[in-house]
Amino acid sequence: MQKAVSLVSLLVLGSVWTLEGVHTLPETLPLPQEDFHLDQFMGRWFEVAVVSTCPHYMQRKRGNPVIVALQLQHVAPQVNFTMTAASVRNGSCQQTSTVYDLTDTPGRFFHRILRFDADVDSFMVETNYDEFALMLLLSTEKPSGTKTTSIKLYSRTVDVTPAVLLNYKTLVRQHGMSDEAVIMNHKKDECAPRELETEPTTQPQISAPKKSKRNVVPPVDSHNI
Repeated sequence: MQKAVSLVSLLVLGSVWTLEGVHTLPETLPLPQEDFHLDQFMGRWFEVAVVSTCPHYMQRKRGNPVIVALQLQHVAPQVNFTMTAASVRNGSCQQTSTVYDLTDTPGRFFHRILRFDADVDSFMVETNYDEFALMLLLSTEKPSGTKTTSIKLYSRTVDVTPAVLLNYKTLVRQHGMSDEAVIMNHKKDECAPRELETEPTTQPQISAPKKSKRNVVPPVDSHNI
């Protein structure tokens, strides 16, 4: 099952590179959902819950815990997709747009946050495409090497069922974070994404072996994203 925004969310992963500069998938990283279908994942989503090991990111989110509307678009045969995020901040609708590079592993994506010189690996842990998506983001900031684990809950609507929320919190606990740390976003004014210029990405396409359903990686410490 399947159907995820680079809000200027600050999340990044300790990427491993070969001598040739190819981004590889270490055994310690999670396995994306088996038989992931990108086309079913595209379209409209809402970011309804977030949690992160980065205290600065969490502080910012607590200051403005609003639902973020996402619009995902992939145009074949491009090897990336665009995620446009819109949310209400300071009384106005603000948007960001990010390009996610596809990898050789379905359900695994990669992008860079130039502002923080950070590499981000994203993994679609679980989705049924029509209702929810659980996204794990692992980041690594350069040159400090600061690492962060973030987990987001996306929904096709602004509300989620108790069963979906329980599933999300189970994943959160598996990564060493508590239920109490989860920030549930709230709906404010209507703020729908529209097409914006996307931030260019120069990273090469990632090669990785084929995976099966869900596997969890131990949490990593973070200080700043």
